[in-house]
Amino acid sequence: MSHQQITNAKGQKIAYFYHQGEKALPTLIFCGGFKSDMMGSKATYLETQAKARGQSYIRFDYTGHGFSDGAFVDGCIGDWCADALCIIDEVAKGDILLAGSSMGGWISLLCAIKRPARIKAVLGIAAAPDFTRNLLDHFSAAQKEELAKTGQVSLPNDYSDEPYIFTQRLIDDGAENFVFHGDAKVDIACPVYLVQGMVDKEVTWQTALQISAQIISENVIVELIKDGGHSVSRPEDLARLDSAVVHLNAAIAA
Repeated sequence: MSHQQITNAKGQKIAYFYHQGEKALPTLIFCGGFKSDMMGSKATYLETQAKARGQSYIRFDYTGHGFSDGAFVDGCIGDWCADALCIIDEVAKGDILLAGSSMGGWISLLCAIKRPARIKAVLGIAAAPDFTRNLLDHFSAAQKEELAKTGQVSLPNDYSDEPYIFTQRLIDDGAENFVFHGDAKVDIACPVYLVQGMVDKEVTWQTALQISAQIISENVIVELIKDGGHSVSRPEDLARLDSAVVHLNAAIAA
Protein backbone atom coordinates (compact mmCIF):
# COMPACT_ATOMS: atom_id res chain seq x y z
CA MET A 1 0.00 0.00 0.00
CA SER A 2 1.50 3.32 -1.05
CA HIS A 3 1.23 6.34 1.20
CA GLN A 4 -0.77 9.46 0.45
CA GLN A 5 0.53 13.03 0.55
CA ILE A 6 -0.69 16.46 1.52
CA THR A 7 1.16 19.76 1.08
CA ASN A 8 1.74 21.92 4.15
CA ALA A 9 1.80 25.71 4.32
CA LYS A 10 5.52 25.73 3.43
CA GLY A 11 4.94 23.72 0.25
CA GLN A 12 6.40 20.52 1.70
CA LYS A 13 4.70 17.19 1.18
CA ILE A 14 3.63 15.31 4.30
CA ALA A 15 3.28 11.55 3.83
CA TYR A 16 0.45 9.71 5.58
CA PHE A 17 -1.71 6.59 5.60
CA TYR A 18 -5.45 7.04 6.13
CA HIS A 19 -7.98 4.30 6.82
CA GLN A 20 -11.66 5.24 6.75
CA GLY A 21 -13.52 3.21 9.35
CA GLU A 22 -17.18 2.31 9.14
CA LYS A 23 -18.07 2.76 12.83
CA ALA A 24 -19.11 5.99 14.55
CA LEU A 25 -15.85 6.31 16.47
CA PRO A 26 -13.36 9.19 16.67
CA THR A 27 -10.55 9.25 14.15
CA LEU A 28 -7.43 7.90 15.87
CA ILE A 29 -4.27 9.77 14.82
CA PHE A 30 -0.80 8.57 15.80
CA CYS A 31 1.90 11.22 16.38
CA GLY A 32 5.36 9.67 16.39
CA GLY A 33 8.43 10.53 18.38
CA PHE A 34 11.66 12.41 17.74
CA LYS A 35 13.30 11.00 14.59
CA SER A 36 10.71 8.20 14.45
CA ASP A 37 8.42 7.44 11.53
CA MET A 38 4.98 6.04 10.80
CA MET A 39 6.31 2.54 10.07
CA GLY A 40 7.11 1.79 13.72
CA SER A 41 5.55 -0.98 15.79
CA LYS A 42 3.20 1.25 17.79
CA ALA A 43 1.93 3.09 14.71
CA THR A 44 1.24 -0.08 12.76
CA TYR A 45 -0.16 -2.03 15.71
CA LEU A 46 -2.67 0.68 16.57
CA GLU A 47 -3.68 0.79 12.90
CA THR A 48 -4.35 -2.96 12.88
CA GLN A 49 -6.46 -2.69 16.02
CA ALA A 50 -8.36 0.34 14.73
CA LYS A 51 -9.20 -1.42 11.48
CA ALA A 52 -10.44 -4.47 13.40
CA ARG A 53 -12.99 -2.38 15.31
CA GLY A 54 -13.98 -0.22 12.34
CA GLN A 55 -12.27 2.95 13.57
CA SER A 56 -10.79 5.55 11.24
CA TYR A 57 -7.03 5.82 11.62
CA ILE A 58 -4.20 8.08 10.43
CA ARG A 59 -0.44 7.73 10.82
CA PHE A 60 1.90 10.25 9.25
CA ASP A 61 5.50 11.44 9.03
CA TYR A 62 6.52 14.91 10.18
CA THR A 63 8.64 16.86 7.70
CA GLY A 64 12.22 15.62 7.86
CA HIS A 65 10.98 12.19 8.95
CA GLY A 66 10.23 9.02 7.00
CA PHE A 67 8.63 9.60 3.60
CA SER A 68 7.89 13.31 4.08
CA ASP A 69 9.81 16.20 2.51
CA GLY A 70 12.54 18.12 4.29
CA ALA A 71 15.71 17.47 6.26
CA PHE A 72 15.47 16.36 9.88
CA VAL A 73 18.04 18.90 11.09
CA ASP A 74 15.95 21.76 9.68
CA GLY A 75 12.88 20.88 11.75
CA CYS A 76 11.67 21.91 15.19
CA ILE A 77 8.67 21.46 17.49
CA GLY A 78 6.71 24.31 15.93
CA ASP A 79 7.19 22.87 12.44
CA TRP A 80 6.18 19.37 13.47
CA CYS A 81 3.16 20.65 15.40
CA ALA A 82 2.12 22.54 12.26
CA ASP A 83 2.43 19.27 10.31
CA ALA A 84 0.14 17.53 12.79
CA LEU A 85 -2.36 20.38 12.58
CA CYS A 86 -2.27 20.12 8.77
CA ILE A 87 -3.29 16.45 9.06
CA ILE A 88 -5.97 17.32 11.62
CA ASP A 89 -7.40 20.20 9.59
CA GLU A 90 -7.10 18.82 6.07
CA VAL A 91 -7.28 15.02 6.32
CA ALA A 92 -9.06 13.90 9.49
CA LYS A 93 -12.83 13.86 9.69
CA GLY A 94 -15.03 14.38 12.72
CA ASP A 95 -13.90 13.96 16.31
CA ILE A 96 -10.27 13.08 16.95
CA LEU A 97 -8.38 10.95 19.46
CA LEU A 98 -4.67 11.76 19.40
CA ALA A 99 -2.11 9.14 20.42
CA GLY A 100 1.32 10.69 20.89
CA SER A 101 4.54 8.79 21.57
CA SER A 102 7.39 10.58 23.38
CA MET A 103 7.85 13.87 21.47
CA GLY A 104 4.52 13.05 19.84
CA GLY A 105 3.00 13.39 23.30
CA TRP A 106 4.26 16.99 23.37
CA ILE A 107 2.83 17.54 19.88
CA SER A 108 -0.49 16.00 20.94
CA LEU A 109 -0.83 18.24 23.99
CA LEU A 110 -0.05 21.32 21.89
CA CYS A 111 -2.66 20.28 19.32
CA ALA A 112 -5.23 19.67 22.07
CA ILE A 113 -4.67 23.25 23.22
CA LYS A 114 -4.91 24.64 19.68
CA ARG A 115 -7.88 22.53 18.45
CA PRO A 116 -10.07 21.87 21.51
CA ALA A 117 -13.26 21.57 19.45
CA ARG A 118 -11.83 18.73 17.34
CA ILE A 119 -9.61 16.82 19.74
CA LYS A 120 -11.81 14.90 22.15
CA ALA A 121 -9.14 12.83 23.93
CA VAL A 122 -5.38 12.32 24.16
CA LEU A 123 -3.37 9.15 24.75
CA GLY A 124 0.16 9.99 25.90
CA ILE A 125 2.72 7.19 25.46
CA ALA A 126 5.85 8.06 27.45
CA ALA A 127 4.82 11.63 26.65
CA ALA A 128 7.74 14.07 26.65
CA PRO A 129 6.39 17.63 26.74
CA ASP A 130 9.02 20.36 26.93
CA PHE A 131 11.90 17.88 26.64
CA THR A 132 14.16 20.57 25.17
CA ARG A 133 13.94 22.63 28.38
CA ASN A 134 16.88 20.92 30.10
CA LEU A 135 18.77 19.56 27.11
CA LEU A 136 21.84 21.66 27.80
CA ASP A 137 22.17 20.06 31.23
CA HIS A 138 22.95 16.76 29.52
CA PHE A 139 25.65 18.16 27.22
CA SER A 140 29.34 17.99 28.05
CA ALA A 141 31.49 21.11 27.82
CA ALA A 142 32.75 19.91 24.43
CA GLN A 143 29.22 19.35 23.17
CA LYS A 144 28.14 22.79 24.32
CA GLU A 145 31.11 24.25 22.47
CA GLU A 146 30.16 22.28 19.34
CA LEU A 147 26.59 23.60 19.59
CA ALA A 148 27.83 27.18 19.94
CA LYS A 149 30.19 26.86 16.96
CA THR A 150 28.08 24.84 14.51
CA GLY A 151 24.51 25.31 15.70
CA GLN A 152 24.06 21.60 16.30
CA VAL A 153 25.38 18.68 18.33
CA SER A 154 25.26 14.90 17.85
CA LEU A 155 24.43 12.46 20.65
CA PRO A 156 24.33 8.64 20.67
CA ASN A 157 20.98 7.08 19.76
CA ASP A 158 20.00 3.91 21.63
CA TYR A 159 17.38 3.06 19.01
CA SER A 160 19.37 3.52 15.78
CA ASP A 161 22.88 3.57 14.36
CA GLU A 162 22.29 7.18 13.36
CA PRO A 163 22.95 9.70 16.17
CA TYR A 164 20.41 12.15 17.47
CA ILE A 165 21.13 15.64 16.19
CA PHE A 166 19.98 18.53 18.36
CA THR A 167 20.11 22.02 16.88
CA GLN A 168 20.09 25.45 18.47
CA ARG A 169 16.94 26.17 16.47
CA LEU A 170 15.23 23.14 18.03
CA ILE A 171 16.13 24.36 21.52
CA ASP A 172 15.08 27.96 20.86
CA ASP A 173 11.83 26.95 19.17
CA GLY A 174 11.09 24.43 21.91
CA ALA A 175 11.06 27.29 24.43
CA GLU A 176 8.40 29.00 22.31
CA ASN A 177 6.22 25.89 22.47
CA PHE A 178 6.46 24.80 26.08
CA VAL A 179 3.27 23.32 27.49
CA PHE A 180 4.19 24.04 31.10
CA HIS A 181 4.90 27.49 32.52
CA GLY A 182 5.67 27.20 36.21
CA ASP A 183 2.65 25.97 38.16
CA ALA A 184 0.11 27.48 35.77
CA LYS A 185 -2.76 25.22 34.76
CA VAL A 186 -2.84 23.99 31.17
CA ASP A 187 -6.07 24.44 29.22
CA ILE A 188 -6.68 20.85 28.20
CA ALA A 189 -10.11 19.71 29.35
CA CYS A 190 -10.62 16.49 27.35
CA PRO A 191 -10.08 12.96 28.70
CA VAL A 192 -6.37 12.05 28.87
CA TYR A 193 -4.78 8.64 29.36
CA LEU A 194 -1.04 8.48 30.11
CA VAL A 195 0.95 5.24 29.79
CA GLN A 196 4.44 5.54 31.26
CA GLY A 197 7.25 3.12 32.05
CA MET A 198 8.92 3.51 35.43
CA VAL A 199 12.38 2.51 34.16
CA ASP A 200 12.21 4.87 31.18
CA LYS A 201 15.68 6.40 30.75
CA GLU A 202 14.46 9.27 28.55
CA VAL A 203 11.30 10.44 30.35
CA THR A 204 10.87 10.15 34.11
CA TRP A 205 7.61 8.62 35.31
CA GLN A 206 7.02 11.80 37.33
CA THR A 207 6.42 13.60 34.00
CA ALA A 208 3.11 11.76 33.65
CA LEU A 209 2.12 12.90 37.13
CA GLN A 210 2.99 16.50 36.23
CA ILE A 211 0.81 16.35 33.13
CA SER A 212 -2.05 14.92 35.19
CA ALA A 213 -1.66 17.56 37.90
CA GLN A 214 -1.42 20.62 35.65
CA ILE A 215 -3.99 20.06 32.91
CA ILE A 216 -7.47 21.20 33.87
CA SER A 217 -9.16 17.96 32.82
CA GLU A 218 -10.71 15.98 35.66
CA ASN A 219 -10.75 12.84 33.50
CA VAL A 220 -7.12 11.69 33.59
CA ILE A 221 -5.72 8.19 34.01
CA VAL A 222 -2.03 7.55 34.66
CA GLU A 223 -0.94 3.96 34.05
CA LEU A 224 2.58 3.23 35.31
CA ILE A 225 4.39 0.14 34.06
CA LYS A 226 6.81 -0.89 36.81
CA ASP A 227 9.24 -2.68 34.47
CA GLY A 228 8.47 -0.54 31.40
CA GLY A 229 11.04 1.38 29.39
CA HIS A 230 10.69 4.24 26.94
CA SER A 231 9.65 2.40 23.79
CA VAL A 232 6.42 0.93 25.25
CA SER A 233 6.40 -1.61 22.43
CA ARG A 234 6.53 -5.05 24.03
CA PRO A 235 3.45 -7.18 23.18
CA GLU A 236 1.99 -6.60 26.62
CA ASP A 237 2.67 -2.86 26.33
CA LEU A 238 0.97 -2.65 22.94
CA ALA A 239 -2.07 -4.41 24.41
CA ARG A 240 -2.15 -1.74 27.14
CA LEU A 241 -2.21 0.97 24.48
CA ASP A 242 -5.11 -0.64 22.67
CA SER A 243 -7.03 -0.95 25.94
CA ALA A 244 -6.38 2.75 26.55
CA VAL A 245 -7.78 3.62 23.11
CA VAL A 246 -10.90 1.55 23.82
CA HIS A 247 -11.31 3.34 27.17
CA LEU A 248 -10.95 6.77 25.55
CA ASN A 249 -13.41 5.85 22.77
CA ALA A 250 -15.95 5.09 25.48
CA ALA A 251 -15.11 8.28 27.39
CA ILE A 252 -15.69 10.34 24.23
CA ALA A 253 -19.00 8.57 23.54
CA ALA A 254 -20.14 9.28 27.09
